[in-house]
Amino acid sequence: MYPADLVKPMREDLTNIGFEELHTVEAVETAMAKEGTTLVVVNSVCGCAAANARPGAKASLNNDKKPDNLVTVFAGVDREATDKARGFMVPFPPSSPSMALFKNGELVHMLERHHIEGRPAEMIAENLMDAYNEHC
Repeated sequence: MYPADLVKPMREDLTNIGFEELHTVEAVETAMAKEGTTLVVVNSVCGCAAANARPGAKASLNNDKKPDNLVTVFAGVDREATDKARGFMVPFPPSSPSMALFKNGELVHMLERHHIEGRPAEMIAENLMDAYNEHC
């Protein structure tokens, strides 16, 4: 587990723009049962989360179509919640950071770490916006 004061600004990077942070298995189950579209961001302390994933996720919301629900779990911190969220992302292996778009509980788009690492935030945002335009 990472110290709370270390991850606080990383959490707030998403929660300050409207992402709901899920800390428990029950919270993940409730979020995934919602109708409509849900973007799940598996947050992380790694550099590619700071430089690419979180900025890309934030920029993707500057789009006419957006997910109905924005949620996040934090890998290495809220372990059970993260494991539960990743269970919805099968058959993709666990990776962090990662992002998944669900429609009525069904996985419709996935960005794994290898899609995020080394790619500019703008490219990640465009990828997500394309998914929103198709599924939201």
